[in-house]
Amino acid sequence: MATIARGSRTIAARHAPREAGCGIITNDMELTGQSLIGSRRGGRDGAPFHALNPQTGETLAPKYHSASQAELNDAAELAAESFTSYSRLGGKERAAFLRRIADGFDAHRGELAERANLETGLPVSPRLLGEAARTSGQFRMFADLVDEGSWVQARIDPALPDRKPQPRVDLRSMLRPIGPVAVFGASNFPLAFSVGGGDSASALAAGCPVIVKAHPAHPGTSEMAAKIVAEAVAASGLHPGIFSVLFDAGIEAGAALVRHPRIRAVGFTGSLKGGRALMDLVAARPDPIPCFTEMSSGNPVFVLPGAFRQGAATLAANLFGSVTLGCGQMCTKPGIVLLPDAPDAAALTGELRGLVEQSKAFTMLTPGIAREYGRAAKARAGQVTLVAEAPHHDNPQEREPHVHAHARLFSADVEQLLADPSLFHEIFGPDTLLVSCASTHDFLRAAHALEGHLTATVLGTEDDLEANRELIQVLEQKAGRLIFNGVPTGVEVAHAMVHGGPYPATSDARFTSVGSQAIFRWARPVCYQNFPQALLPEELQDANPLGIARLWDGKPEMARQRLS
Repeated sequence: MATIARGSRTIAARHAPREAGCGIITNDMELTGQSLIGSRRGGRDGAPFHALNPQTGETLAPKYHSASQAELNDAAELAAESFTSYSRLGGKERAAFLRRIADGFDAHRGELAERANLETGLPVSPRLLGEAARTSGQFRMFADLVDEGSWVQARIDPALPDRKPQPRVDLRSMLRPIGPVAVFGASNFPLAFSVGGGDSASALAAGCPVIVKAHPAHPGTSEMAAKIVAEAVAASGLHPGIFSVLFDAGIEAGAALVRHPRIRAVGFTGSLKGGRALMDLVAARPDPIPCFTEMSSGNPVFVLPGAFRQGAATLAANLFGSVTLGCGQMCTKPGIVLLPDAPDAAALTGELRGLVEQSKAFTMLTPGIAREYGRAAKARAGQVTLVAEAPHHDNPQEREPHVHAHARLFSADVEQLLADPSLFHEIFGPDTLLVSCASTHDFLRAAHALEGHLTATVLGTEDDLEANRELIQVLEQKAGRLIFNGVPTGVEVAHAMVHGGPYPATSDARFTSVGSQAIFRWARPVCYQNFPQALLPEELQDANPLGIARLWDGKPEMARQRLS
């Protein structure tokens, strides 16, 4: 039996049986409140802090201790030391390590969800159990990717000594890991975008050691995840510096981490303010490094005339469900809905008003997030019309009533939207802005005025799409994922998924933080000129012993059976 501290009480949790060969997963999930520096624990001298249960206001044990500069330095030096061996680890061995991590997350799925519920207020089922499954699934997806091996994009241009007027030298290139990566845990996904989340999984898959700055809102969940990864490192016989986790309630450790000369790239999911601060920090380094941040997105939805064929009630229910999913604390929440100026749109507005006014208060992730939502919603009400707001029924006996949030529905016309660019900005919480457009031309004007977003959604019929080809072409330049007749919330972990977009959605629209293509953030191309066969990586040798797909003299060389 393992125990998870909850104030002065404990919660008992049994561990699922483990299949042979899936790694050393201990039954000890006792929380210590200390950072993990490779295979050792950090000290208890740093500034203390606690997690808070947002549902009750209860302070959660144990006390956590901020990492010191010396501990951060040790983690960075260990990561750099481990990079030599880990970056050269074969794809099969790296895949086995990733699968061992996945097995660990599966074995502790219930405990992780239970602790995450205490620290975030998110429901255990289906949300957190589903997120735990997604976390292990990500590791297995990347394990399959590196096991097969073609992701390295091997290209071979063999020497042409007789070419006139100049001979060609032998050139061979492939992607190689970039070095130690700093990862920042996200507040709204305590598992899938945190210590064992997609940034960590993809960086480890690429061959990069990882140092995670854990999010202070869910340190217990982060420590449990850290133990699972660290035990997989040990069970795989790998250098312990491959993985470390640092705790800190403030920003000092994170800022020092991204400035550390041993760190070669940064991954972040969070606010525009936080992401931009990291971008500026790495740009100011003597040696600027890549900084991949996912930050702010209003995720516009364009409702074309044919969408109303499904009925205003159905359309409203789908939109409201997406707006309020996870209390609106989703990076893909539809924060702007553009409607035609028509009776059907008025009916939709009426249905949405009813849903908002009948909704109950939501529990937000942290008091800080709740306060910012209240501030932003109040400011929005001073700019546009507040159509509806959920009733307030705060209980004066509640210890932390300020973590509650109420759904809100705003409206404006397209002229107001175009005159005030701040109306395009994300509000992190359960609200959305309805924008009335008098014509197709107004849809285009609004689309052209958009900044970068993670998603752009079009609701309607195929005839609507055909009649609005120009709108689709504009949206291609504004978002990383275009959605037809769906909602933007719900990001599938898949090979074709793009979870990115132009700034300010992300710092680099060429990359995604979800799906197998996320691995490309942590690799860079290296070219080998005139190297002897024996000293080339196996991926670039003529015999292709790994059997991967390659580009040979500009033409695809298909993957073939690996040599036994």
